[in-house]
Amino acid sequence: MAAPRFDRKVIGMGNDEKMEHKAEEMKGKVKEGAGKATDNESLEAEGKKDQSKANLKQAGDNVKDAFTDK
Repeated sequence: MAAPRFDRKVIGMGNDEKMEHKAEEMKGKVKEGAGKATDNESLEAEGKKDQSKANLKQAGDNVKDAFTDK
């Protein structure tokens, strides 16, 4: 007998991931702003990279949502 499958949307685990990805984006914005304020190009670039990674993860969340909403 197969193990029971739980719909992530029903138990609310998807929202945790979305919040984590949004927090990563915010962290990137803070790093970028700190880099600009201190004229630290390396920190600014790291912040932009963090934001890009978070945005890609959020896009993946949106794709998952599009297929699970039906």
